[in-house]
Amino acid sequence: MKIISWNVNGIRAVHNKGLFLPFVEKYKPDVICLQETKAKQHQSEVDLPEYEEYWNSAEKAGYSGTAIFCKRPARPHESGAGGETPLSVALGFPEDLLKKYKLADEYGNPNTEGRVLTAEFKDLYIVNVYTPNSKEDLSRLPLRHKQWDPVFLEYVGNLEKTKPVVFCGDMNVAHTEDDLANPKPNEGKHGYTKEERIGMDKMVSSGFIDTFRHFTKGKGHYTWWAPWANARANNVGWRIDYFFASKDLLPKIKSSKILASELGSDHCPIQLEIL
Repeated sequence: MKIISWNVNGIRAVHNKGLFLPFVEKYKPDVICLQETKAKQHQSEVDLPEYEEYWNSAEKAGYSGTAIFCKRPARPHESGAGGETPLSVALGFPEDLLKKYKLADEYGNPNTEGRVLTAEFKDLYIVNVYTPNSKEDLSRLPLRHKQWDPVFLEYVGNLEKTKPVVFCGDMNVAHTEDDLANPKPNEGKHGYTKEERIGMDKMVSSGFIDTFRHFTKGKGHYTWWAPWANARANNVGWRIDYFFASKDLLPKIKSSKILASELGSDHCPIQLEIL
Protein backbone atom coordinates (compact mmCIF):
# COMPACT_ATOMS: atom_id res chain seq x y z
CA MET A 1 0.00 0.00 0.00
CA LYS A 2 1.34 3.41 -1.02
CA ILE A 3 -0.19 6.28 0.94
CA ILE A 4 0.29 9.96 0.18
CA SER A 5 -0.61 12.83 2.49
CA TRP A 6 -0.74 16.42 1.27
CA ASN A 7 -1.99 19.72 2.62
CA VAL A 8 -3.06 21.14 -0.73
CA ASN A 9 -4.07 24.57 0.62
CA GLY A 10 -7.19 24.41 -1.50
CA ILE A 11 -7.91 21.49 -3.82
CA ARG A 12 -9.41 23.78 -6.42
CA ALA A 13 -6.29 25.95 -6.36
CA VAL A 14 -3.84 23.09 -6.91
CA HIS A 15 -6.11 21.55 -9.56
CA ASN A 16 -6.43 24.86 -11.43
CA LYS A 17 -2.63 25.09 -11.53
CA GLY A 18 -2.69 21.87 -13.54
CA LEU A 19 -0.59 20.04 -10.97
CA PHE A 20 -2.86 17.67 -9.09
CA LEU A 21 -3.86 15.14 -11.75
CA PRO A 22 -0.31 14.79 -13.14
CA PHE A 23 0.93 14.27 -9.58
CA VAL A 24 -1.53 11.43 -9.00
CA GLU A 25 -0.64 9.85 -12.34
CA LYS A 26 3.07 10.07 -11.53
CA TYR A 27 2.91 8.40 -8.10
CA LYS A 28 -0.21 6.22 -8.49
CA PRO A 29 -0.90 6.03 -4.75
CA ASP A 30 -3.35 3.53 -3.32
CA VAL A 31 -4.62 6.08 -0.81
CA ILE A 32 -4.45 9.88 -0.94
CA CYS A 33 -5.07 11.87 2.24
CA LEU A 34 -5.66 15.57 1.65
CA GLN A 35 -5.88 18.38 4.18
CA GLU A 36 -7.12 21.94 3.87
CA THR A 37 -9.30 21.05 0.90
CA LYS A 38 -11.33 24.27 1.35
CA ALA A 39 -14.22 22.86 -0.66
CA LYS A 40 -17.20 20.57 -0.68
CA GLN A 41 -16.89 17.46 -2.85
CA HIS A 42 -19.08 18.86 -5.64
CA GLN A 43 -16.88 21.97 -5.82
CA SER A 44 -13.54 20.24 -6.35
CA GLU A 45 -13.70 19.63 -10.14
CA VAL A 46 -11.16 16.83 -9.68
CA ASP A 47 -12.04 13.72 -11.68
CA LEU A 48 -10.22 10.55 -10.62
CA PRO A 49 -12.33 7.67 -11.96
CA GLU A 50 -9.96 5.05 -10.50
CA TYR A 51 -10.57 6.35 -6.97
CA GLU A 52 -13.43 6.37 -4.53
CA GLU A 53 -13.70 9.69 -2.68
CA TYR A 54 -14.57 10.32 0.96
CA TRP A 55 -14.88 13.90 2.18
CA ASN A 56 -15.17 15.65 5.51
CA SER A 57 -15.68 19.29 4.59
CA ALA A 58 -15.99 22.22 6.97
CA GLU A 59 -19.36 23.87 7.35
CA LYS A 60 -17.65 27.23 6.82
CA ALA A 61 -17.10 27.87 3.12
CA GLY A 62 -13.52 27.83 1.83
CA TYR A 63 -12.07 26.64 5.13
CA SER A 64 -10.22 23.60 6.47
CA GLY A 65 -11.53 20.17 5.41
CA THR A 66 -10.07 16.73 4.72
CA ALA A 67 -10.55 14.08 2.05
CA ILE A 68 -9.40 10.52 1.42
CA PHE A 69 -9.21 9.08 -2.10
CA CYS A 70 -8.91 5.28 -2.26
CA LYS A 71 -8.02 3.39 -5.40
CA ARG A 72 -10.99 1.18 -6.12
CA PRO A 73 -10.61 -2.58 -6.63
CA ALA A 74 -9.82 -3.66 -10.18
CA ARG A 75 -12.74 -5.05 -12.14
CA PRO A 76 -12.42 -8.49 -13.80
CA HIS A 77 -11.84 -7.09 -17.29
CA GLU A 78 -9.22 -4.57 -16.16
CA SER A 79 -5.47 -5.10 -16.14
CA GLY A 80 -3.21 -3.93 -13.35
CA ALA A 81 -3.55 -4.01 -9.62
CA GLY A 82 -6.54 -2.41 -7.97
CA GLY A 83 -6.92 -0.92 -4.55
CA GLU A 84 -8.97 -1.73 -1.49
CA THR A 85 -12.36 -0.35 -0.55
CA PRO A 86 -12.58 0.81 3.07
CA LEU A 87 -14.67 -1.33 5.38
CA SER A 88 -15.95 1.85 7.01
CA VAL A 89 -15.35 5.59 7.02
CA ALA A 90 -15.84 7.88 10.04
CA LEU A 91 -16.03 11.67 10.04
CA GLY A 92 -14.65 13.56 13.02
CA PHE A 93 -14.32 12.49 16.65
CA PRO A 94 -16.89 10.40 18.53
CA GLU A 95 -19.23 12.56 20.57
CA ASP A 96 -18.29 10.84 23.83
CA LEU A 97 -14.69 12.03 23.47
CA LEU A 98 -15.78 15.59 22.73
CA LYS A 99 -17.88 15.57 25.88
CA LYS A 100 -15.18 13.94 28.00
CA TYR A 101 -12.70 16.73 27.26
CA LYS A 102 -15.36 19.47 26.91
CA LEU A 103 -13.90 20.22 23.52
CA ALA A 104 -17.18 21.24 21.91
CA ASP A 105 -18.12 23.48 24.85
CA GLU A 106 -15.01 25.64 24.93
CA TYR A 107 -13.90 25.50 21.33
CA GLY A 108 -16.98 24.99 19.27
CA ASN A 109 -17.52 21.55 17.82
CA PRO A 110 -14.35 20.66 15.82
CA ASN A 111 -16.39 18.15 13.85
CA THR A 112 -17.90 21.10 11.98
CA GLU A 113 -14.43 21.99 10.66
CA GLY A 114 -13.78 18.70 8.87
CA ARG A 115 -10.43 18.09 10.54
CA VAL A 116 -10.46 14.31 11.04
CA LEU A 117 -11.37 11.57 8.58
CA THR A 118 -10.81 7.87 9.29
CA ALA A 119 -10.86 4.97 6.84
CA GLU A 120 -10.88 1.40 8.16
CA PHE A 121 -9.25 -1.25 6.00
CA LYS A 122 -8.84 -4.97 6.53
CA ASP A 123 -5.45 -4.72 8.22
CA LEU A 124 -5.25 -1.15 9.53
CA TYR A 125 -6.90 2.20 10.12
CA ILE A 126 -5.79 5.33 8.27
CA VAL A 127 -6.59 8.56 10.08
CA ASN A 128 -6.25 11.79 8.11
CA VAL A 129 -5.88 14.87 10.34
CA TYR A 130 -5.60 18.61 9.91
CA THR A 131 -4.64 19.80 13.39
CA PRO A 132 -5.75 23.30 14.46
CA ASN A 133 -3.08 25.99 14.35
CA SER A 134 -2.42 27.56 17.75
CA LYS A 135 -2.40 30.97 15.99
CA GLU A 136 0.28 33.62 15.96
CA ASP A 137 -1.00 35.18 19.21
CA LEU A 138 -1.18 31.68 20.78
CA SER A 139 -4.88 32.20 21.48
CA ARG A 140 -5.60 28.59 20.54
CA LEU A 141 -2.65 27.09 22.38
CA PRO A 142 -4.67 26.11 25.51
CA LEU A 143 -7.17 24.35 23.24
CA ARG A 144 -4.39 22.57 21.41
CA HIS A 145 -2.48 21.48 24.51
CA LYS A 146 -5.28 20.64 26.95
CA GLN A 147 -8.03 19.42 24.67
CA TRP A 148 -7.24 18.68 21.02
CA ASP A 149 -4.02 16.71 21.52
CA PRO A 150 -5.44 14.56 24.36
CA VAL A 151 -8.64 13.86 22.40
CA PHE A 152 -6.72 12.91 19.26
CA LEU A 153 -4.29 10.65 21.12
CA GLU A 154 -7.09 8.86 22.94
CA TYR A 155 -8.99 8.49 19.68
CA VAL A 156 -6.15 6.83 17.78
CA GLY A 157 -5.28 4.78 20.88
CA ASN A 158 -8.81 3.42 21.00
CA LEU A 159 -8.63 2.49 17.32
CA GLU A 160 -5.32 0.73 17.93
CA LYS A 161 -7.02 -1.66 20.37
CA THR A 162 -8.74 -3.19 17.32
CA LYS A 163 -6.02 -3.05 14.65
CA PRO A 164 -2.87 -1.04 13.80
CA VAL A 165 -3.18 2.64 12.97
CA VAL A 166 -1.49 5.00 10.54
CA PHE A 167 -2.27 8.65 11.12
CA CYS A 168 -1.05 11.38 8.84
CA GLY A 169 -1.48 14.98 7.91
CA ASP A 170 -0.63 18.54 8.78
CA MET A 171 -0.08 18.52 12.54
CA ASN A 172 0.99 22.17 12.70
CA VAL A 173 4.04 21.62 14.90
CA ALA A 174 7.75 21.05 14.41
CA HIS A 175 8.54 18.32 16.92
CA THR A 176 12.26 18.83 17.47
CA GLU A 177 14.92 21.39 16.61
CA ASP A 178 15.86 19.27 13.60
CA ASP A 179 12.36 19.84 12.20
CA LEU A 180 12.76 23.53 11.39
CA ALA A 181 15.53 25.53 9.85
CA ASN A 182 15.67 28.22 12.54
CA PRO A 183 14.70 26.75 15.92
CA LYS A 184 16.19 29.37 18.25
CA PRO A 185 14.35 32.45 16.92
CA ASN A 186 11.10 30.44 16.76
CA GLU A 187 11.27 29.05 20.29
CA GLY A 188 7.93 29.68 22.00
CA LYS A 189 6.20 30.82 18.81
CA HIS A 190 3.19 29.07 17.35
CA GLY A 191 4.17 25.75 15.83
CA TYR A 192 7.20 25.42 18.10
CA THR A 193 5.97 25.95 21.65
CA LYS A 194 6.83 23.66 24.53
CA GLU A 195 3.17 22.69 24.85
CA GLU A 196 2.76 21.68 21.21
CA ARG A 197 5.96 19.65 21.30
CA ILE A 198 4.82 17.89 24.49
CA GLY A 199 1.76 16.74 22.56
CA MET A 200 4.05 15.09 20.02
CA ASP A 201 6.21 13.61 22.80
CA LYS A 202 3.13 11.90 24.21
CA MET A 203 2.31 10.33 20.85
CA VAL A 204 5.80 8.88 20.68
CA SER A 205 5.75 7.70 24.30
CA SER A 206 2.42 6.00 23.58
CA GLY A 207 4.21 3.83 21.04
CA PHE A 208 3.45 5.58 17.75
CA ILE A 209 6.42 5.82 15.41
CA ASP A 210 7.38 8.95 13.48
CA THR A 211 8.05 6.96 10.34
CA PHE A 212 10.14 9.58 8.56
CA ARG A 213 12.54 9.84 11.49
CA HIS A 214 12.76 6.06 11.64
CA PHE A 215 14.54 6.21 8.27
CA THR A 216 16.03 9.71 8.14
CA LYS A 217 17.85 11.74 10.78
CA GLY A 218 19.17 15.29 10.83
CA LYS A 219 18.19 18.72 9.59
CA GLY A 220 17.20 20.03 6.19
CA HIS A 221 14.05 17.92 5.68
CA TYR A 222 10.95 20.11 5.59
CA THR A 223 7.35 19.97 4.37
CA TRP A 224 6.20 23.60 4.67
CA TRP A 225 7.80 26.88 3.66
CA ALA A 226 6.58 30.41 4.26
CA PRO A 227 5.44 32.06 1.00
CA TRP A 228 7.90 34.93 1.28
CA ALA A 229 11.64 35.71 1.30
CA ASN A 230 12.35 32.82 -1.11
CA ALA A 231 11.92 30.43 1.83
CA ARG A 232 11.29 27.38 -0.32
CA ALA A 233 14.09 28.08 -2.78
CA ASN A 234 16.46 28.49 0.18
CA ASN A 235 14.95 25.53 2.03
CA VAL A 236 14.15 27.60 5.11
CA GLY A 237 11.24 25.44 6.19
CA TRP A 238 9.44 23.42 8.81
CA ARG A 239 8.55 19.74 8.98
CA ILE A 240 4.96 19.85 10.19
CA ASP A 241 3.44 17.04 8.07
CA TYR A 242 3.82 13.50 9.41
CA PHE A 243 3.12 9.83 9.02
CA PHE A 244 2.87 8.11 12.39
CA ALA A 245 2.28 4.37 12.66
CA SER A 246 1.64 1.75 15.30
CA LYS A 247 4.87 0.00 16.24
CA ASP A 248 3.36 -3.33 15.12
CA LEU A 249 3.45 -2.00 11.55
CA LEU A 250 7.12 -1.09 11.64
CA PRO A 251 8.44 -4.36 10.12
CA LYS A 252 6.10 -3.80 7.15
CA ILE A 253 7.03 -0.17 6.47
CA LYS A 254 9.23 -0.01 3.39
CA SER A 255 9.83 3.74 3.23
CA SER A 256 8.67 7.13 4.49
CA LYS A 257 9.60 10.08 2.30
CA ILE A 258 9.14 13.80 1.82
CA LEU A 259 8.36 14.68 -1.81
CA ALA A 260 9.90 18.13 -1.57
CA SER A 261 10.16 18.72 -5.32
CA GLU A 262 6.39 18.50 -5.87
CA LEU A 263 4.81 21.94 -6.20
CA GLY A 264 1.27 23.29 -5.98
CA SER A 265 0.94 24.25 -2.32
CA ASP A 266 2.96 25.85 0.46
CA HIS A 267 3.24 22.27 1.76
CA CYS A 268 4.77 19.41 -0.18
CA PRO A 269 3.35 15.87 -0.18
CA ILE A 270 4.72 13.05 1.94
CA GLN A 271 4.63 9.33 1.14
CA LEU A 272 4.48 6.10 3.14
CA GLU A 273 4.92 2.63 1.63
CA ILE A 274 3.76 -0.45 3.52
CA LEU A 275 4.51 -3.98 2.35
